[in-house]
Amino acid sequence: MVSTFIDYNLITRDMKTSIRRTAEQVLVARETDYYKENIGNVMSVDAFLDDYRLYSYAMKAHGLEDMTYAKAFMRKVMESDLTDENSYANMLTDERYRNFAMAFSFSQSTEVVQSDAQEDALIGLYNQSIANLDDAVTADTNYFNAAIDTITTADQLWQNEKLKNYVLTALGFDPDYMSYAHFKGVVTSDVSDSNSYVNTAAAAYEQGYQDKIDAVTASATAAELADSTSTASKLIAQYQSAIDNAPDYTPLAAAFNFQGDGTLAAGDLPMTNSQKASVNEAYAFAQPRLSSSAAQLNKEYYGSTIGSVTTVDDILGNTRLFAYIRIAYGLPSSLLTSTMENILTSDLSDSTSYANTQGGENNAAYKELAAAFNFQTDGTLASGDTAQTAEQTATTSAYWTDRYNDADEAADESLIASYKTLISVAADVDDLLADIKIMKLALTAVGLQDEGDTTRKLKKVLTSDLADPNSYVYTLKDDRYVELAKAFNFNADGTFGVPMLAQSESEILNTAKSYVVEKSRFGTEEDKTKATEESKYYSAEIAEIESLDDLLSNRRLVDFILVSAGLDPEEYTSDDVRQMFESDFEDPKSFINTGPNTTIFKEIVASYNFDSEGNLAKPANGIQTRRGLLETEDLYLNQTLEEQEGEDNAGVRLALYFRRMASGVSTAYDLLADSALLQVIQTTFSIPDEMSSADVDVQYAYINRVLDVEDLHDPEKLEKLLVRFTALYDVENNSDVSAAELIMSGSGRNGISADTLLSLSQLRTGGA
Repeated sequence: MVSTFIDYNLITRDMKTSIRRTAEQVLVARETDYYKENIGNVMSVDAFLDDYRLYSYAMKAHGLEDMTYAKAFMRKVMESDLTDENSYANMLTDERYRNFAMAFSFSQSTEVVQSDAQEDALIGLYNQSIANLDDAVTADTNYFNAAIDTITTADQLWQNEKLKNYVLTALGFDPDYMSYAHFKGVVTSDVSDSNSYVNTAAAAYEQGYQDKIDAVTASATAAELADSTSTASKLIAQYQSAIDNAPDYTPLAAAFNFQGDGTLAAGDLPMTNSQKASVNEAYAFAQPRLSSSAAQLNKEYYGSTIGSVTTVDDILGNTRLFAYIRIAYGLPSSLLTSTMENILTSDLSDSTSYANTQGGENNAAYKELAAAFNFQTDGTLASGDTAQTAEQTATTSAYWTDRYNDADEAADESLIASYKTLISVAADVDDLLADIKIMKLALTAVGLQDEGDTTRKLKKVLTSDLADPNSYVYTLKDDRYVELAKAFNFNADGTFGVPMLAQSESEILNTAKSYVVEKSRFGTEEDKTKATEESKYYSAEIAEIESLDDLLSNRRLVDFILVSAGLDPEEYTSDDVRQMFESDFEDPKSFINTGPNTTIFKEIVASYNFDSEGNLAKPANGIQTRRGLLETEDLYLNQTLEEQEGEDNAGVRLALYFRRMASGVSTAYDLLADSALLQVIQTTFSIPDEMSSADVDVQYAYINRVLDVEDLHDPEKLEKLLVRFTALYDVENNSDVSAAELIMSGSGRNGISADTLLSLSQLRTGGA
């Protein structure tokens, strides 16, 4: 028989070739092809267990062939929630079962309306859209002020959507409900001319409704007119309301200098600086919330107006001043004018005054507000006094700057809190679309709040398949809708789907766990704590990665990935990792197939969901990820190789098995727990059989005396150990091997000289 060492050396000298030869064996190739062709069609535990060829292939791959009969047991393993430390698979001491469960996707991909990362991202977009409001207002205004000077006719103004919408929005009109004829008639009107379009149209509008009122009044009985609930009375009230709330187009007409024919007089511009300023201010205040630029306008208005105030009534009758003061001092929007009057006219030296005795939880604010003004108890100012000193005005304005958006921020917090609650109970896409608060936040976040889209359109967007370039959302040619679709996970039928992530949940869990193991295997408890914290960072960040470029731009994530795979990050640049991801698995000359770590590289790449362009791709359906499939195939081929070699020489099988499993050994207890691994150690270090009967702690201590377990993770030291094992295995088992075979094997370069091997051979045959 050829020596254990020679057999082992021939196999491991070119492991890729050895595995390839095994894969090419007819029976092995047939079973592997069957597995690869059919595992993707399996969608349930039952279907997997019912297909014996698939099930037995996987069991053999994971070293569980002798447990193939235990289907009920394996069902519990596969259905375990690996995120739960107390789940069935996690409670088993044999890691093979947990690894088996990890190789499949059962219970590992949660169907949710929105993942935590998606929720955080959408809320982040909402907050950013609010923060961007000021920039948007400024940009719109700058464009308007520059572009309006290039306009020479009313028609040009109408044709420029951006300019037209700016001025209509500023003055309170909906651009969607403004006709060309009406718009041109208004902006070419002379407001001082009673016969101009804007004035005659307004008169005609009012007269039209007055005619309707007169007609109803003439046809109704006295009793009907006296009864406020009658149809006649309701119609009259409706028509009167239309008159009272008639839109005033005068400001729009006054904003421009067009002549009656829509042109400009020689030397005129469409708007003077004063007209521009008026429209600019109106636009700032027309926004859904007060921006900082609008807040500054209010501050400037207050500063220029407060000096002319001589009585409390000047404040109470000016809604802008009233609101400014109320907000500056943090008082509620429900504050009555009478309450404001009582506060401002309080004598703080009088302990019984209104500000000193009223307000409840707002009492301190009442006192501070009373002290900020100098009114007498009758609401007037003493001779020589002003409503506020310069210092008081500065303090009030500082309060305004600090508090002007408090109500909006509180509303945002309330909306976000409501969103988080409501999104957690949504049952399907219809539930989502029916909830006003959810849709308000979602549409605002992606900039669609003003589009007026129908529920039907939004449903088609949300149920689009983002992996299909021909799906509905892409036909809209608007990235905002794509962003909206990405924020949620709906199947075509409106039910919840699985988030489209750079890694599936099970792969994130697997990568994070492997990292912690690698970093803490020979470290301290502090090392484990730091590794655990880093795994939390990875799990959170990887969920937000949307492309290979995103991933590679974060070196912290790249290092994490390499470490979790047992690789040294210092040996690989980000460009190396890019080449790894961009390699063709089927091309033997590609980067991934020409290095020493082909299997590891392939499993890394296969654990991510990137397409050939480096963009997120929808993972294939089925119970096993691409990485899980590659891992299972590789394990099966290794198991088969080891079994076949073991039929001729058990020592070779032990050596190959030890070589494959060594990377997972963290302590001597791992060696003691695996009889095959222990046999290698016992043979290598000539540990007597009697030692197996000793207390396990004694065995543990002995192994640590003869072996530094950390050496098993050094490829060179591991190989030296296995050379020693294979040589001593032949000696121990009296293998019929000549010294010449040992010497000609070239073993000296592997750590044991030819002389040593010759001596070992002589020991076996009784030589000196």
